[in-house]
Amino acid sequence: MSNFINTFNLYDWDTIEQEIYSFSSHDVQEVLLKDKITLADFKVLICPAAKPFIEQMAQKSHALTKKRFGNTIQMYVPMYLSNECQNICTYCGFSLTNKIPRKTLTDKEILKEVAFVKQLGYDHILLVTGEANSTVGVSYLKNAIALIREYFSNISIEVQPLDQKEYETLIKEGLYAVLVYQETYHKAAYKTHHPKGKKSNFEYRLDTPDRLGKAGVHKIGIGALFGLEDWRVDSFYTALHLKYLQKTYWKTKYSISFPRLRPHEGEVQPKVEMTDADLVQLICAYRLLDEDVELSMSTRESETFRNHSINLGITSISAESKTNPGGYAVAPQSLEQFEISDERSTEEIKQMIHSQGYEVVWKDWDKTFSKSG
Repeated sequence: MSNFINTFNLYDWDTIEQEIYSFSSHDVQEVLLKDKITLADFKVLICPAAKPFIEQMAQKSHALTKKRFGNTIQMYVPMYLSNECQNICTYCGFSLTNKIPRKTLTDKEILKEVAFVKQLGYDHILLVTGEANSTVGVSYLKNAIALIREYFSNISIEVQPLDQKEYETLIKEGLYAVLVYQETYHKAAYKTHHPKGKKSNFEYRLDTPDRLGKAGVHKIGIGALFGLEDWRVDSFYTALHLKYLQKTYWKTKYSISFPRLRPHEGEVQPKVEMTDADLVQLICAYRLLDEDVELSMSTRESETFRNHSINLGITSISAESKTNPGGYAVAPQSLEQFEISDERSTEEIKQMIHSQGYEVVWKDWDKTFSKSG
C-alpha cells in the first residue's frame, strides 16, 4: 500500500504557489458554476482573485453544510494532561527551550478535571499532551483512556505521533479519533520551526495519518498552523492530503481544523498574515470541495468570528477551553500552550448556538450507528 509521501513528492511548493496566485476573477466565476469541485478548482477558490466572491461562496457553503449536517453544531472540550515536551518548536509555549514549570496530571487529578467538564454537559473529550514519550507515552495514554472511557461517548487525542501498533493498542482501549497537524507542508520551513526532537522528522509526521488509517481509527483530524508559511499553499496540501486519505482509508471519517498562529511563550511571528476574510474564504472553499468533511473551530478565534463561523460551514466547536494541564479544576494558573481569544462559558456558547437556530450535539455524530454497523 502506498503512503501519502509518494503523492506529496509529485508536487512542488513553488509551482503550486505560482498557480494559486495566477488565477483571475473569470476563473473563479467558472468554478462557482460547477456542481462538483476538484482539487484544481480548490486552488482557484483560495486564490486572491476569489476575495470579491466570498459572499457567494459563503451562501453555497451554508447550503451544503445544512444539507449534510442539518441544524446541528457539535461541541467538544480539550483536556490537557501534560505540558512536558522533548521537542523544540519555535511557535509553541510547551517548547523544550521555554523555562516553564512542567506538569503531568496524576490519575486523581485527571478524574478531578473529568468531573468538572462532565458537569458542563460534554460527552466528547479531546486529550492533549506535549510530546514527551518518556513521560506521556503509550502506557500513560492507555491508562488515561481506560480511566475516563466510562464517562465519555467519544475520546480523541492530540499527542505525539505514534507507531501503527501503538495506535492499535489505544484503539482497543477505547480511542475514537486522533488529531495530528502537519503544521506546515513546506519541508524546509518545517525543519526551521522544528530544529530538535522527534517532531523534527518531517517524513515520520507526514506518514502519521497513514499509520492511523492502517490501524483502523474511526476518525482522523488534519490541518496546518496558519502563519508559518503561505496559508494558501499549506491549505492546498491539506486538501490534497484529505483526498488521498479518503480514497485510501475510505471507512475512516475526517476533520479539518483552522488554527491561526496565536501569542505564546515563544517568539515567532506569523510569516504570512491570515485575515478574518481569508479564513472565511478558506472555510467556504473546503466545504465546497467536500460536503462531508467536519470543519472545526477552536477558541483561538474571537467571539465575533466564532459567532458567524457556524453559518459558514463549521460543524464542530470547542468552548471554555483551557490549554494548560489541570486548567479546569486542578491548576488553573499554570502555563497555557497558547492564548485563548473566546473565553465565554460553555453555557454562553450553547445559548449563542441556540439563538442562531442550531441544536447542540454533545458527542460525535454517529458513534451509535458505527457500533450497530
